[in-house]
Parts: sequence; structure tokens; C-alpha cells
Amino acid sequence: MSFSDSDLSSYGGDYKNFKQISRDRLLHEMLRSCKSGDSKSTWKVLIMDKLTVKIMSYACKMADITDEGVSLVEDIYRRRQPLPSMDAIYFMQPSKENVIMFLSDMSGRSPLYRKAFVFFSSPIPKELVSHIKKDGTVLTRISALREMNLEYFAIDSQAFVTNNEKALEELYGDEENSRKGVTCLNVMATRVATVFASLREFPHVRYRAAKSLDATTMTTFRDLIPTKLAAGIWDCLMKYKKTIPNFPETETCELLILDRSVDQIAPIIHEWTYDAMCHDLLNMDGNKYVQEVPGKNGGPPEKKEVLLEDHDPVWLELRHAHIADVSERLHDKMTNFVSKNKAAQMHGSRDTHELSTRDLQKMVQALPQYSEQIDKLSLHVEIAGKVNKIIRELGLRELGQLEQDLVFGDAGMKDVIKYLTTKEDTTGENKLRLLMILAAIYPEKFEGEKGHNLMKLARLPPDDMKAVSNMRLLGDSLDSKKSSETFSLKFDLHKKKRAARKERPNEQETWQLSRFYPIIEELIENLSKGELSKEDYPCLNDPSPSFHGTSHSAPVQQQPAAHSMRSRRTPTWARPRNSDDGYSSDSVLRHASSDFKKMGQRIFVVIVGGATRSELRVCHKLAAKLKREVVLGSSCLDDPAPFITRLKMLTENELSLDDLQI
Repeated sequence: MSFSDSDLSSYGGDYKNFKQISRDRLLHEMLRSCKSGDSKSTWKVLIMDKLTVKIMSYACKMADITDEGVSLVEDIYRRRQPLPSMDAIYFMQPSKENVIMFLSDMSGRSPLYRKAFVFFSSPIPKELVSHIKKDGTVLTRISALREMNLEYFAIDSQAFVTNNEKALEELYGDEENSRKGVTCLNVMATRVATVFASLREFPHVRYRAAKSLDATTMTTFRDLIPTKLAAGIWDCLMKYKKTIPNFPETETCELLILDRSVDQIAPIIHEWTYDAMCHDLLNMDGNKYVQEVPGKNGGPPEKKEVLLEDHDPVWLELRHAHIADVSERLHDKMTNFVSKNKAAQMHGSRDTHELSTRDLQKMVQALPQYSEQIDKLSLHVEIAGKVNKIIRELGLRELGQLEQDLVFGDAGMKDVIKYLTTKEDTTGENKLRLLMILAAIYPEKFEGEKGHNLMKLARLPPDDMKAVSNMRLLGDSLDSKKSSETFSLKFDLHKKKRAARKERPNEQETWQLSRFYPIIEELIENLSKGELSKEDYPCLNDPSPSFHGTSHSAPVQQQPAAHSMRSRRTPTWARPRNSDDGYSSDSVLRHASSDFKKMGQRIFVVIVGGATRSELRVCHKLAAKLKREVVLGSSCLDDPAPFITRLKMLTENELSLDDLQI
């Protein structure tokens, strides 16, 4: 059963999460609605553009689409076979090019299809509506013409992206190109606003304010990114209030708009959860993993593509768990399966500690009735084994400890220099990531010759220096405070090193290297408690009295420290099996069904410039903790390597034809 059909959708029988609503709108509100009226043909053609086909594929499976009467899916820009006896459903962006293609399909004496049901992914400009109305023959062939207002990729049950992968370079580039930046923000604003149109939610809009050192300092375009995006989303929402029936008049949820400058460390630090480790260490293409399976009739191994997604129950359970926890739980699952099945014992190793992927594959042949279950286990045993092997080979535990000690102020410059001089076999990418964390905390250490000397010590090429120096373009909050902080640190006898995160005494660390948390975790909790600074995060609308009167605004009760299974200072690579800290994914899933039934108002967090897997994990964790659905939105979801590549490109000032004003 797919996640979108799961029992978590019940809230008095009809509560559905963000992704389920998106799916239902596409399948029921769009496709199913075309079955009524004068549509005589049972099967229909679905025609989409490059963006809308991705919107559909993230939210639905091909089987879902077929179930709604679609027999053929076509690309609007490809040459297509005329099917004059069939009706067509067009789901497309409201662009001039798409409208021209649609009109050429449906005009004249021999249209490609009998009737057309037209759905636009976002509001269509009036001039394009007029263009469609000009052709009388086409008008008689249009059975529906509607705005779906759904223009985002629902990449997770609690996350979406707007597909603005170049947002970082277009908005934060060294030479600000405000024309490209404004276009990027306009597209993002339109697409983020369609999330609220889909969910029929009217948000209380808050955004990160521009920070200037004093009245004489000019704010730049980069400083105003969250402000400008907030204004763009607000404009779209005001139009929706006038055009969408039953759109809420008062606030129903909260929206917090941030940009990548809010946390420079989250995109580059090693995140130790299964999901993050898979995407960081394995050569995956998106969510595709290539698994080797035994060849037929004893032939050579064959390669099989598998998707690590919500429909895989093992992935769903383990993805936000610490990698060491994943290894333990997979071992438990295997041991449990073997102990309950005599045939499995015959085909497996006697010692379940040594049960290999090959043993599991033999079991599949011996026990066909359990093939799907064993296949899934076999897949994740293989993946976790590969990840753990890479962790050992690259010495990531020691590096991860240094990264986290730096972030919490327990290590400093000397520790980094010692590491670089004694661990010369560390990969270039890992040395670069370590220096980038150092630069986020101590930007002054990279000024002038100091930075070049550090790069020489690390034996990194000049190209890598770009990534470190370009971090200044993200305008880290530490950068603006560095002079005052350095002065005050001279008199701080307890903490001689600078910290980018403060310890969280109420958060019990059950796993080594799970100490780090993204800044958004603190911001979301403060927002939920009504304690987020209105000066740093102003609002565009004054909430109605009923908004703050809801019970969810009450401060969250902290769990007493007595629940800790281990001391804060003695984390281990392995933890007690029965601990339930609300952080691990099984804990979240265990409480999920009851939590979803009594959810408070939704919280949306939008990060311009790319979100991280650690930030997505935090949204899942806080949804269970706060009993509110927390939805993460961003221009894209980035892993460390692509983020570093984008960061390097911020100073690539090559002129394109678009930039030449001729």
C-alpha cells in the first residue's frame, strides 16, 4: 500500500496531509472531473509540459492515473498521433508557448482530439485567455478551462520544491543581476502561493528581516530576499482571496520565510541519518539506487534500479534514523525473520551476525511467498553495509566529531590545523567541507593571506577556495557580529572558542554524532510557542484574535530529564533498543496516527536557496513533537556536493546572451 493511501489521513475521518491533498486534487478534482458531462469516450489522453509531468509524477503513480481513465500520457512539445475520437486533458503552465501549441492541436477542420479539458498549473494572464477566445472553432471543443493552482513538486509527505535549482546563483551571485533575481523570486512566489491555494489555507506570513549594522549601511538585494518573496506571496494570496471560492478570510496556518543565509552549516556538515548518508556517500541519481541481483540461471549479476521512496515500508521506517541505529534494526529484523522460519535457517548462515545479502537472496528462491519482504530487507542490508564501509574507509567518525565540536565551540582553529596535518589521506571534498564550517564560524580567519595559507595546508586547489570565499555572499549572521563577539570572547573564561549552536539541555543525545541540529528547529519551536522575535521576523498581516486563541499556541511542555537513557556527555554508537525519544523514525511512526488525528494548525517553512535533508528530518520530528503538520518548502533539496558546486558558481561571471542588453 502506498503512503498516500495510508491510515494517517484520518482526522475525524477526513484529515489528509499535504501530499495526499495534492494527489487527490490532481486525480479527483482534475482527472475524475473529466469523466462527467458530454464526455462520451471512456479513455482519455493526458497532455503535459516538462514541468507539469514532474508535478504529476511526484504526487501520483502511473497506476493512479490509469485508474482515472487515462490510457496515454503525451508531451505537448512532441509530435503526436491524431486521435479524433478521444478526448484530451491538458495540464500545463499558463505560458504563451503552451497556449499556441494547444490552439494548433484543437483548431481547424481536423483537430487532434474530440474535446479538450484544459487545466492550468497557476493563474493564467488575461491576454492568454483572450487569445484562446479569439478562435471560435476551438471554443466549441473546450469542455473545461480551469486554473488548478498547483505548481510545485510534492517531494515528500511534508515537503515541496519549486524547481528553482539556479536560485542560489541567480539571487546571491557576486555581481547582482537583479533582473534574473526578480524573475526567480516572482516564479517562486507564484509557486509557493499555489501550495496555499491547493490546501485552502491562508497563512500568517512572517519573514526574516534584513539585518544592517547601522543606519548608514545600505541593504543589498541579497539582504531583502525573504522580504521580497514574502511580498510576492502576499500579492498572490490577495488575488486568490478574490478569485478562489471558499478561500479563507482569516489566518488558518503559519508561514515562515527564510533564506540559505539563516544556516550556512546545515548544507555542508555530515548528517548521520540513513537518508542523508545514502545521498551524501552513494553515487545515487536522485532517489534511484542501482542494486546488484543474482543473474538468471546462475549467470553474471544483473543491475536493477530501485527507488528509495515512501512506498518502501523499510525505507519509510528507517530514513530519519541514525545510521548505527539502522544497522541494529536491520540486524534485528533479519534475526527475527530467521528465528521464526525454519526454511530460512537452512538457507542462511548459522550465525545471524554473518547473514549476508547473498544469504537473503537464496532465501527469496527458497521462500517465494516472502520474496517481497526479503527483497526489501536484502536491499537495505546491502545499502547500509555500503554506507558503513565508506564511513570506515574515509574515517568519517573522527571527522564528524571534529565538525560537531567546532559547531558547539568545543574545538577551534588549532584542532582543525592538527587534523589537516595528521590526516593527510582525508578526501579533498571532506577537507573542503571542514574548512567551510570553519569559515562559517570564524570568517575573519579566511581574510587575505590567512585563507590562502589554510587552503595550502589542506592541499586544496584554487577552485575550492571559491566555495569558501563565496560563503560571504550568503551573509552569515555570525559575520555581522564578529567584531563584537571577538571582543567579548577575550573576557569569557569558560568558553574560549566561538560556537555556532548552543547546547540544548532538554534534547537527549542517544547517538554519537547526533548532537547537531539545523537552526530551523529552534525557529519552528519558537514560532509554535509564540516566542519568535517580531523584530527579527516581522509579519505582513496582523492575525485575527481567534488565531492566537487556539490551543496550539500554548508553550509545549518539555519532557522531564528523567526520561534520558544516557547522560548527555556519554553518547554511544549504540543505544538501548527500547528507548523512545521522539527523534527516531520508529518513535515518530508509532505516534503518527494518533498525532495526525489531533493536529493543530499547519506550519510552513520556506527556505530560498535550497533546503537540506537535516531540515526535512527536523520537520518530521517536530510534527510529532508539536502535533502540528510542519511542511518544508524550498527552491530545491540539496545534498552537500551539488550545494558546494552551486556555491562555486556564484562568482562565475561569464556573460550570456541574456545578459547583453542589445
